[in-house]
Amino acid sequence: MKSFTPREIVSELDKYIIGQKQAKRAVAIALRNRWRRQQVRPELRDEISPKNIIMIGPTGVGKTEISRRLAKLAQAPFIKVEASKFTEVGYVGRDVESIIRDLTELSVKMVKDEEKIRVRVKAKDSAEEKLLDYLLPPVAVSPYSTDQEQLQKERELQKSTREKLRGLLREGKLDDRVIEIETAEQQKMPSIEILSSQGVEEMDMNLKDMFSNLFPKKTRKRKVKVPEAYELIIQEETQRLIDMERVMKEAVERVEQSGIVFIDEIDKIAGRQAGQTPDISREGVQRDLLPIVEGSTVNTKYGMVKTDHILFIASGAFHVAKPSDLIPEFQGRFPIRVELEPLGEEEFIRILTEPENAMLKQYKALLETESIEITYTDDAVREIASIATIVNERMENIGARRLHTVMERVFDEISYNAPDMADKKLVIDKEYVRTRLADIVKDEDLSKYIL
Repeated sequence: MKSFTPREIVSELDKYIIGQKQAKRAVAIALRNRWRRQQVRPELRDEISPKNIIMIGPTGVGKTEISRRLAKLAQAPFIKVEASKFTEVGYVGRDVESIIRDLTELSVKMVKDEEKIRVRVKAKDSAEEKLLDYLLPPVAVSPYSTDQEQLQKERELQKSTREKLRGLLREGKLDDRVIEIETAEQQKMPSIEILSSQGVEEMDMNLKDMFSNLFPKKTRKRKVKVPEAYELIIQEETQRLIDMERVMKEAVERVEQSGIVFIDEIDKIAGRQAGQTPDISREGVQRDLLPIVEGSTVNTKYGMVKTDHILFIASGAFHVAKPSDLIPEFQGRFPIRVELEPLGEEEFIRILTEPENAMLKQYKALLETESIEITYTDDAVREIASIATIVNERMENIGARRLHTVMERVFDEISYNAPDMADKKLVIDKEYVRTRLADIVKDEDLSKYIL
């Protein structure tokens, strides 16, 4: 894990997310604490548990975006899940242990990709030798041959021809040659889903592994050009050089020591009053999450994974439910609470212009592909932000997501006519924005059709 300081983490998040200082500080401290724990002496390291965070705030203010950007920074196994997708154990649906199984799967892929980069140089050397064998098959020598001098000449000739071919191959002079190579065929197993105490997905994977081991691997011959053959052989050699046992061990350790789970829509599983019909996707899910968040051992196909030191970040809008509606034990597992502020006109202006992936930059870049140069005036940007704020106040407040629909309406005509437009330089000003969005602001009945 990279050792970013909390200030550096906040600075990186500022490039993409406007405002929400408290939330950024909380996740920055949590991420830095992961690194700090790794530096502590081993006997104390196991005693330090992560301080899980709950982010509370309306939709469209940056809760999910903070988690996405944090994952890229952390370079640690990270998974985002929707709390509403899970059901209580014993019912049809995904059980909460599948979160850890999926996280482990992601970690294995991450470590495997790193290993591929590490062994690629060796794989390239090996692939080159194999490719030369296809281009110049070794001369078959009879075991009964007695003429040692002739044998030596043949070998030297073969060697010098091979080296000439190697030179031509590296210079790219053999790129147009077509050769026949033999590659391992990917066997496609039928997808089988079985309900069990282990969960649907785990049994499915185990059956696939079992069947793939029962049947021998098939190979097929393919006629391809030299560069494609070289890449195919490199891929095969890379797979052969990767030590999967080491990869799995490293992946499990990464999950246990630096894994991050982001649970979105946590307010959707806030329990309602008991005494009615059992609500299998609410309180039951909270109870099932308790041991995982607190620290337990989950059985995965890569081995047992301990969840004691995985960092859990939960988030929810809490429009209807309140954090206090969660069962007390569950609340206790998330000691750090951060409230995110609703966004207003000034924040919208900054969202439109400041981030590295700002929406105005995106639309400008998209239309540049049609050779159209877009220029925005300052009053146009303010007008877009103002109208987005008004629509949010009149209807549901969906935060920064409102900007997407407002911007789509502004650029609707330009985007449609772009390929046929003669005028390739356009200025988006206040008047143009007002003309395009006037019907939304005036007519409330019409505005309900815009998300």
